[in-house]
Amino acid sequence: MAITDAGQVADRRVVEKRPSRLFKNMTAKIASIPMVFTAVVVFIGCTLWTVYHSFTGSRLLPAPDKWVGLDQYERLWGTSRWLISVENLAIYGFCSMILSLVIGFTLAALLDRKIRFENTIRTIILYPFALSFIVTGLAWQWILNPSLGLQNVVREAGWTSFTFDPLNNPDIVIFGILIAGIWQGSGFIMVVMLAGLRGIDEDIWKASRVEGIPAWKTYIFIIIPMMKPVFVTALVLIASGIIKVYDLVVAQTSGGPGIASEVPAKYVIEKMFQSQNLGQGFAASTMMLVSVLIVLIPWAYLEFGGKKRD
Repeated sequence: MAITDAGQVADRRVVEKRPSRLFKNMTAKIASIPMVFTAVVVFIGCTLWTVYHSFTGSRLLPAPDKWVGLDQYERLWGTSRWLISVENLAIYGFCSMILSLVIGFTLAALLDRKIRFENTIRTIILYPFALSFIVTGLAWQWILNPSLGLQNVVREAGWTSFTFDPLNNPDIVIFGILIAGIWQGSGFIMVVMLAGLRGIDEDIWKASRVEGIPAWKTYIFIIIPMMKPVFVTALVLIASGIIKVYDLVVAQTSGGPGIASEVPAKYVIEKMFQSQNLGQGFAASTMMLVSVLIVLIPWAYLEFGGKKRD
């Protein structure tokens, strides 16, 4: 009994010496205060402030007392310019996600075969990502210029009937902008995918060769499912660039021809700073936030909620 009592006393002393959860990792918690402050006060606070003022008739300056309800949203969705912006973003976003993933993964798979001059090729493909969107947009504006760029070069080579002028065609202008976006972003997605491929155990490839499984089946049924977190990361990176696409449009077309290449980010900026209509700009930015949440919430539920149930 004495030994048991002594052991209980010793255990009690050990428990008493252990710091409570509140005081564990105090250094890390103190260091995270600026980040928490920024996230809660600046990001969430400014978001709520924007949403609130989207229900007001604010013009040059915020006017919280001019409550107009849903008038700004009714005016927004009744504007053809906004509807064209949303349609362009949907086309650009869908094509950008698919093509960036396919091209990026294909390039990564080719480089993963341990080819010669891999470092040089990887640097060349990644180089466009180091350029700003303005530089990329101006470069592709010149390349797609019918009198100076690709069309002119092909015609001078003898194919005089060749026509490729997307930036001046309202029906396909968004695809001209898409070309520039894919050219700049595919290299970065390639690097992300290549990092994921290099993390695959080499024994998996050896086993597939022993079993006589073709390389394309190994990629589709084994490698790609194992790289699900890498694909999720790539999709998040692509989506963040899609929502805020603005520089490419301004550099290549300035929203033209007419309003054929307008995008939501450009609509928001012009309403807030050129038209001096803060209420309409806040309403448009709120709709952009809602579109992000519509995609983000189901993904977060499937990604984290499913794991908890398991």
